[in-house]
Amino acid sequence: MKLGNSMALTKRQKQVLDFLAQFVDENGFCPSYEEIAQGLDLASLATVHKHISVLTDKGYLKRGYNQSRSLELNPKYAQEQRRQRTAAAEIPLLGRIAAGAPVEAVEQKEVLQFADYTGNPNVYALEVRGTSMIEDHICDGDVILLERTSQARDGETVVALVAGSDATLKKFYRENENTIRLQPANAALKPILVPAEDVQIQGRLLAVLRRY
Repeated sequence: MKLGNSMALTKRQKQVLDFLAQFVDENGFCPSYEEIAQGLDLASLATVHKHISVLTDKGYLKRGYNQSRSLELNPKYAQEQRRQRTAAAEIPLLGRIAAGAPVEAVEQKEVLQFADYTGNPNVYALEVRGTSMIEDHICDGDVILLERTSQARDGETVVALVAGSDATLKKFYRENENTIRLQPANAALKPILVPAEDVQIQGRLLAVLRRY
């Protein structure tokens, strides 16, 4: 009798699938049973056959007959990998708390979704140094997430490269067609006025992360 597709994978079965996926990614074809046994330090080919049979019955693999490299990963494996990555990038949002007057504590069934950040090659992180953006609650030592871009709109917080050498985190404003104002969020500091041709936008602020 075949095993139900809904049965969970054992740790070893997951290792077999992960090995197959990595091998295919690196070589462009599936490993032989001998290569699976060697790669996972399995005791015998019979053990490999057993794992392959179970994974086939669970819907993760397809295999041909009388061929040494006839294994094929079904879409089910890739779908579950994506679901796991998405779940790992979610944090439950349990409610809201006031920093001023008290508000009613309510547990909400929501999650904060970070998968768009973690899976996006155009998102990167920088550690903040200094207090020029303190009034926007961006503090020394915070980690900021940025989206790579060369364009910015007035009022956006950006990483700007000035004169090809000095990078700074500031609010972006176009004073006129020839001048850019890089505005700190700190009343003790003056804005930086720079010729537009000397400013290169390298990223737009997405989020601020702070560890305590």
